[in-house]
Amino acid sequence: MLRSIATLPLLCLSLTAAAAAPVPVKARPFDAQLANRIDADVQSIMQRTGTPGVTILVAERGHVVYRHAYGLTDRENHKPATVLTEYEIGSITKQLTAAAILQLQEAGKLHLDDKLSVYLPNAPHADEVTLRQLLSHTSGLPEYIDAVDTAKAIDKPATFNELMKYVADKPLDFPPGTHWSYSNTGYILAGRVIEVVSHETYGHYLQTHLLDRAGMTHTFTVAEEGKLPGMAIGYDREKGQITRARTIAASVGWAAGFLVSTVDDLQKWNLALRGGRIVTPVDFTLMCNSVKTKQGDAGYGLGLFVDNIDGQPRVGHTGGSLGFTTANEYFPRQDVQAIAFTNFVDHPEPGEMITTAIFEDMNPTIAADAMRPAQGENPLVTAKVNAYFVQLQAGDADSLYLADKLAKKMRTGLAKRLGDEFNGYGKPTALVFKGTHTDAGVTFQDYVIHFGPGSQLKFGIALDKAGKIGALSFG
Repeated sequence: MLRSIATLPLLCLSLTAAAAAPVPVKARPFDAQLANRIDADVQSIMQRTGTPGVTILVAERGHVVYRHAYGLTDRENHKPATVLTEYEIGSITKQLTAAAILQLQEAGKLHLDDKLSVYLPNAPHADEVTLRQLLSHTSGLPEYIDAVDTAKAIDKPATFNELMKYVADKPLDFPPGTHWSYSNTGYILAGRVIEVVSHETYGHYLQTHLLDRAGMTHTFTVAEEGKLPGMAIGYDREKGQITRARTIAASVGWAAGFLVSTVDDLQKWNLALRGGRIVTPVDFTLMCNSVKTKQGDAGYGLGLFVDNIDGQPRVGHTGGSLGFTTANEYFPRQDVQAIAFTNFVDHPEPGEMITTAIFEDMNPTIAADAMRPAQGENPLVTAKVNAYFVQLQAGDADSLYLADKLAKKMRTGLAKRLGDEFNGYGKPTALVFKGTHTDAGVTFQDYVIHFGPGSQLKFGIALDKAGKIGALSFG
């Protein structure tokens, strides 16, 4: 992954100080023309993906400047979405888990570089991984969610020990600290560490030390959905049809992703976290400082993704659960927060597409500049990338553009998997050359492929001496 932003820690520190200032600078007026552009893009994304309902919030310099709701939170009963609708926020929960661990470190009750075995001696690979590696997705621990899903038990209550049995006998995916791979397992373990160290349940700790501090009065867990009159119904796609999704069991999602919230409540969290009311400014900077592995910059800090869009720093997290995709994205250089909650699962995720579209609508000059190709573009290579990507979306395993070794991998199932991965993006609208990068001695030609409002994909190819595609990079 290419998520390197060398200046980000300084930006986080300066904006933490700004958020704590007694007299925040007012945001610019949010004119009707801009609101109309955002509305049109959100509705376009909803139509392209089939998303039933959306609620958004936009804040600038700490002030909410726009919130709006679109579509339906209950298709069967034609219930409209509102700005107060509650949605599952999935992995956005991880921000709170990471912040709780940092709070406990600030209290002298643990240390990020302690081995997991100090607190959970019987946990899988407890002597090999650290708390920091759990929070940064560099532990190498196998994924419990995949095993639970395979067992068709994702909506069934389970104890912590029962969840650990799914991964107890599995080897590490890689030596801890050497690679980055998204791991819900790390966050389930972090949740249990919070309980052991604080002598409180995870839910009680979150309520008293995080939610209450931030003034969040409309944040709940998936176990409470039945009591919430404004709760959205989640949907996904099955055999081409939009259907009601199951609800993940609270004890299964837990510290990795079991919260339900509103856009306004999540913005309270954003301000409290950046403003020093949850963790110290130094620890907030640590959260948004991307970790390094042998692969390079991981693009993830502690509970926060750290990347860029259109060359602009972005810090935040997306959330995906059964029937919901959400995005909570902060653009520190512009001091803009974009939140999008949706009640639909699709790929690419409609929540993140919407926050990207909002940012570009608010910053049209930046969006236009991002469409300009870098110097050194070879039009023949660009044409080859464009033609091959169309074949890739179709799952073509016999492309003449590929070198023999990569072609062999494609024929053994990779072509179908990548076709499934990229087909949902739809037809490309633009292919923009962004320069080159070298990884393990291999030079890649880098592009950003655009597909419509808010939808883009970083994609690169490496050519062999014969001009054939020998390697791909994306994401």
